[in-house]
Amino acid sequence: MAVLRSVLSLALTLALGLMLSVCRPVCGTPVASQDLDYGGVPLWINRLLGEPSVFSLRGRMNRAWFRANNPQSCPDLCDCPIQWPSALYCDHRDLGELPDSMLYNTQYLFLQGNNISSLPSSSLTNSSGLRWLIMDDNRLQTDGLQTSTLQNLTRLQYLFLNHNKLTAVPSGLPSSLRQLRLAHNLITSISPGTFGNLHNLTLLLLQGNRLNVITETDFTGLVSLNLLDLSGNLFSSFPSHLPPSIQQLYLSNNSLSALGEESLWGFTNLRYLRLSHCGLVSPSLHPQSFNLSSLVELDLSYNKLTTIPLVPLTLQYLYLEANHIQEFNVSSFCREVGPLSYSRMRILRLDGNKMSYHLLPPEWVYCLRVLHHIYI
Repeated sequence: MAVLRSVLSLALTLALGLMLSVCRPVCGTPVASQDLDYGGVPLWINRLLGEPSVFSLRGRMNRAWFRANNPQSCPDLCDCPIQWPSALYCDHRDLGELPDSMLYNTQYLFLQGNNISSLPSSSLTNSSGLRWLIMDDNRLQTDGLQTSTLQNLTRLQYLFLNHNKLTAVPSGLPSSLRQLRLAHNLITSISPGTFGNLHNLTLLLLQGNRLNVITETDFTGLVSLNLLDLSGNLFSSFPSHLPPSIQQLYLSNNSLSALGEESLWGFTNLRYLRLSHCGLVSPSLHPQSFNLSSLVELDLSYNKLTTIPLVPLTLQYLYLEANHIQEFNVSSFCREVGPLSYSRMRILRLDGNKMSYHLLPPEWVYCLRVLHHIYI
């Protein structure tokens, strides 16, 4: 009798605790402007290396004062701040080409927000020590990028070419690259061998392009890739031949017809998977589609699901808002419930579906016993 009373007391405590955590969606979330987006992934700054902490000096400094007090020469249309002597700010100057007399010691070059359409091989001959090249929001075209231009930048680590007019991934990329950001271009294909020597690349942004298929050799060489964003392309099925090292895979805003049992085979390190706005329906998801013990976060919001898919016990964050789900199936989270058999779910979003909190089955608190928040 005492054991039964303890169990009932635990269930009541869990239920009351979780009822207090039932949430409503938060409105008015601020959205970063395109100018400060840089492909949607923030760049961590290492101050110990002298990396500049701002990407633009607009409204941050008096140009005349800096020019009067800075002992080094600086291109006329650019700014050379004293606090970052190896940084050259030429952003948002309506430039049609790279400025003349580039400083030989430049490591961080900011050229975003201009009208530059080409990078001839002679434009960066004095910048072999370049580590960052930021050229978002220009008019760069594939035929305007000469292979030797980038190939000679043997210390380049971050290359930002978001929001340009590229139709192909640039060739001649240096092996030193760690981040390549090519979001929102016109890229339709990847030439064989493009990434062959990029063994140090950890981040690749290709969202907002026109890719519709990935061939077996497209990503050859990307052995260290951690984050791959293919959102907003033209895929009609889950792409094959992706690097198995990926931990974060973003495929939102594609028209995916189905997700098979083998779609995620081999992704033993995958932790974050985003599949929102893909038009997915419940019959198109194989029951074992998400059978990955490494998976921590799964985003299936804004699809056409009518049931909650099977997810691993180890999943901690599940986003299912704005679907057509009408029923809460405990078996989607726990095939069985016991002292060590329960879901590790912390946040569950079900708002915008056809169900309410009062329709949840009573046994859900035993399965989702460590849940922090449920949105419904």
